[in-house]
Amino acid sequence: MRKTFRLLPFILSIALITTIVSCSKEGPAGPAGAAGPAGPQGPSGPAGPAGPAGTANVIYSDWLDVAFTPLKDTQTNGTIDTVAWTGRINAAKLDLNILNKGEIKVYLNAGNSTSPFVAPLPLTDLVYNYLFIRSMNPYFSVGRIDLLSTDDGSTETFQGAKYYQYRYILIPGGTTARSAINWNDYKQVQKYLGLKD
Repeated sequence: MRKTFRLLPFILSIALITTIVSCSKEGPAGPAGAAGPAGPQGPSGPAGPAGPAGTANVIYSDWLDVAFTPLKDTQTNGTIDTVAWTGRINAAKLDLNILNKGEIKVYLNAGNSTSPFVAPLPLTDLVYNYLFIRSMNPYFSVGRIDLLSTDDGSTETFQGAKYYQYRYILIPGGTTARSAINWNDYKQVQKYLGLKD
């Protein structure tokens, strides 16, 4: 028993020295181990909202002023009557490809820019602020849009505001925007194309 007590301080001293030596200095890092296997894939996140259909190829004009001229006819009694009115919109990008494969829309703003009253052409019986247009039809050819109306549809200025302005939209064949919206609903068209006015 006496021997055990004599060895005890020696054993404790060795243990203390070993602990101090092993903690006092950190050795160099060992070589990197091989990569472990990939963990299981987490669940897919929810799908994001669908983006708008592309409108990159859709061409649209500003609101344009159009002057109409009367078409006159001589009656059997010798009087000359106006039988219709014609106006023209020049549309340089209206080409044969759009005429054959695309779509063309024309809109009339019978109101003004701050109080619009927009209707798609052709139209019949548009009444706005006691102004009356019985019918107006667009006709399309390369580079131009002709308008035929039973009344004068010329752009007018009243108290500094323009009334009866026209806008066209050209949709090339194959453009995804063709069926994305109702092109006869100007509010949808305005929102879809980001038109500010």
